[in-house]
Amino acid sequence: MSMQSRPWPQVPELTAQVARAVAARGPYPQAVAVTGMRRARYLGLQKTHLEHVFSAVALNLIRLDAWWNGHPLDRTRVSHLARLDLSLAA
Repeated sequence: MSMQSRPWPQVPELTAQVARAVAARGPYPQAVAVTGMRRARYLGLQKTHLEHVFSAVALNLIRLDAWWNGHPLDRTRVSHLARLDLSLAA
């Protein structure tokens, strides 16, 4: 007995909303990895805001550099098992 998933109905308005939501949430893991934005380094609203502005500028520069040079942003993850397989193949 095989488990087959039922196809979801394709609603164009919902598909566009989901695409916008995914695009808006995409840079967040990169921001956390590059700048460590989970916690602010400073106390106070003004210093924290300035830290966020500098972090956003740094991320934009990183993304522009990748786009200008044609390098994709490193968003792919390799599992531990796949990494072990790659190290054995070399």
